[in-house]
Amino acid sequence: MEELGRTIGGMLRAGDLVVLTGPLGAGKTTLTRGIGEGLGVRGPVQSPTFVLARTHPSLVGGAPLVHVDAYRIGSALELEDLDIDVEGSVTIVEWGRGMVDHLRDTWWEIELDREWHGHGVDTACGTTGRESELDAAAPRLVTISRRP
Repeated sequence: MEELGRTIGGMLRAGDLVVLTGPLGAGKTTLTRGIGEGLGVRGPVQSPTFVLARTHPSLVGGAPLVHVDAYRIGSALELEDLDIDVEGSVTIVEWGRGMVDHLRDTWWEIELDREWHGHGVDTACGTTGRESELDAAAPRLVTISRRP
């Protein structure tokens, strides 16, 4: 995931918005870490779950990376209240499906899925079980599309 992220990061520019979608443990933050490396931003890139958004300034004179975790955000209006410089940054929004329509006319959506091999999923509600059961080396299915 980090290698793919580095490749993607090398292509992104200020004003680009990327929405990452996928279950817990699919690699959203790992992909973002690679994007940060590809952009040449100051790290470490970590999940912003408890701070909602982190800004990583460029070390190479490029656009900063704004990394948002929308998991705990209840609506698009709450996302807007974060006052993100979408025009001047590369913005990555984890769990942002259905929340970014008002931020940009177009954006990239990257959907990540993983093989579970029968471990770590409660099939009744689709959530993970124990984190120790997640297989970090399991293959991922990555779908990249331009929205809307």
